[in-house]
Order: sequence, then structure tokens, then C-alpha cells
Amino acid sequence: MTMTANSPRLDYMHISPDLFKKYAAFGMAGKLDATLALLVDIRASQLNGCAFCLDMHVKQAKLHGERELRLHHLAIWPESHLFTPKERMALAWTEALTKIEREGVSDELYAAASEHFNETELSELTFRVVAINGWNRLNVAFRNPPGSKDQMFGLEKAGLN
Repeated sequence: MTMTANSPRLDYMHISPDLFKKYAAFGMAGKLDATLALLVDIRASQLNGCAFCLDMHVKQAKLHGERELRLHHLAIWPESHLFTPKERMALAWTEALTKIEREGVSDELYAAASEHFNETELSELTFRVVAINGWNRLNVAFRNPPGSKDQMFGLEKAGLN
């Protein structure tokens, strides 16, 4: 089979449906605030260059009522005034775990995160970052095209096609 640089490779959702369902359940298992979860998903997807997930989560955020300017500002969140201190900390935590440095996560960042999140919240936030990073890797590896599963997930309602 001849592939171009952007050709989809395989549909893992249909090839491994049991694993897909279990991983989807894992990704949705926490009680993290929906707005915060979507901001985390979008930012990690930006950092990982996952077009499929970025497309999906922007549409989900739009359906959830997220303001467009905040979505545009996610790429520059440290300079933006549109995010709460708790959201900013979640984004900083997301970046640290998505781009893990050789030294790991600093004690300073952990202490700052602990000021904004109790232990349960920080644990669930971390699991959310782990989950989206896994989704990003699946979709980057198999080149799932952005928007290709909109109907399956009800995302055509976002009106962003």
C-alpha cells in the first residue's frame, strides 16, 4: 500500500474496539471540571501536534460553551489574562507532564499545583494529562484525520466544519 505523508494508517478504534472502549472509559473516569478538562486536552494536543485531538476538543469546548477567544489564547496562555489562576496552574501542570524534563516535575511546580488543587483533584488532573497524551500518541501514530469521527462523537453540532 502506497501512503502519502498525511495518509491515515489504520483505524485503531475498529481494529481494537475493546481496548478503545476501555481506554475511553479510563479517559472519562475522573470528576475533573469539564471546562478544565477540555483546556488540558486542547493544550496537550497543541504541544503534541495532534490535529485529530485538537480538532475534536476544540469542537467539544465550543459545544460546552467555551468562548472562542479563550480557545485562541490557549497557545499563549502564560501571556493571556483570560484564564483563572487554577486554570493557569492546570495548564502549567499539563505542559510539565507533556514535555517531561530530564529532572522531572520540579518541587516548586508541585507545591504551586498543591496550592490550587487538593490531592484528589491533582491526582485526577494528572490522570487526565496521562490520558490525553496517550490519545495524542495513538492519533499521531495512525494519522487519524481531523474531523473524521465527528459524526461518531456528535461533533458536527459545533458548526466548525
